[in-house]
Amino acid sequence: MSIFQIRQKDNGAVLWTGSAPSEEAALDAMAREAGYRDFAALPDTLRGLGVQADKLDLIS
Repeated sequence: MSIFQIRQKDNGAVLWTGSAPSEEAALDAMAREAGYRDFAALPDTLRGLGVQADKLDLIS
């Protein structure tokens, strides 16, 4: 698993940070925590704002 951080593209607000096996799984996890079934179930107005999923590989 990797750590992902999901941000709004327009203002950089962090929407979710957590572990997931893929970017798609991270987007679904963010949506579930917001009360939706998955990312596709988010209203078009929310998905249309644009989100960016960054994989945070923290290697020391």
